[in-house]
Amino acid sequence: MAMASTRQHAAEGEHMAQPVSPDTVIRFWFDELSPRDWFRKSERLDQRIVDGFGVTLSEAAAGGLHHWRETPTGRLAEILVLDQFSRNIHRDSPRAFENDPAALARTREAIDAGADRALTRQQRAFLYMPFMHSESLADHQTALALYDALGMQNHLDAERKHYTIIERFGRYPHRNAVLGRENTGEEAAFLAEPGSSF
Repeated sequence: MAMASTRQHAAEGEHMAQPVSPDTVIRFWFDELSPRDWFRKSERLDQRIVDGFGVTLSEAAAGGLHHWRETPTGRLAEILVLDQFSRNIHRDSPRAFENDPAALARTREAIDAGADRALTRQQRAFLYMPFMHSESLADHQTALALYDALGMQNHLDAERKHYTIIERFGRYPHRNAVLGRENTGEEAAFLAEPGSSF
């Protein structure tokens, strides 16, 4: 928890810094990082995102990046900051999930505007990810349809695993400890299984 606290203070302490551009977010996520970086836990990467994008996340969380929504990639960049960077910057803290509702709202808006159709398939996979992160079964039904249409088997398989957990428990048990939620007996047994957490 000390590391998480350090990251939070670093993210909040650069009052004079300015948010980066949406192109910087897109370039960092898709060009500078490798696919294995996207889903692995790394304190070094987390700190890199704190240093490079902490101010941008604060601005996004306050609704200050609405002008990014003028382009499809700008919409995606805002969603990446709210949905992905929150998890890196506030790892092991309830704040990791605090921007999920905003990210999901931005995703719905992007789809309604047809912005997803202007993106590459890999970019669309991340645009849709707030549905996968939701603890609503209805959102996962939407996610299944989106990832099935996308035609990327690895993302579809991941969503099916997430769907099964939400269908069974109505929430993600592996978030319970961080969010101060008490495990049910069934959840405790599930969390003891190998590979149950993400």
